[in-house]
Amino acid sequence: MAGLQKILLILLVLILVLLALVFSLNNQMAVALNFLVFETKPHGVAVWIIIAFILGALVGILMTILATVRASVSRRTLQKRLNRAEQALEKSRAQNDQAI
Repeated sequence: MAGLQKILLILLVLILVLLALVFSLNNQMAVALNFLVFETKPHGVAVWIIIAFILGALVGILMTILATVRASVSRRTLQKRLNRAEQALEKSRAQNDQAI
């Protein structure tokens, strides 16, 4: 089963690379991007779209990492609070057992 998944993943990557290549070959018109402060050198439309895709993927990965770290820190904090509450409960139970 794992071998089939690897083959399908490799096949999917190859198809995506082929599609990107065809897209790049069909969109070679040079375009300069004009931002408010500066203008870029002209590059093909496909180059700009691929750069935007890569930057979007990187931003998505960064946001996922930050969310994971935040959840991990929160989980550790809650675990510490739970441990302290359990210790206080055990201490309270021990005192009640001694009083009885």
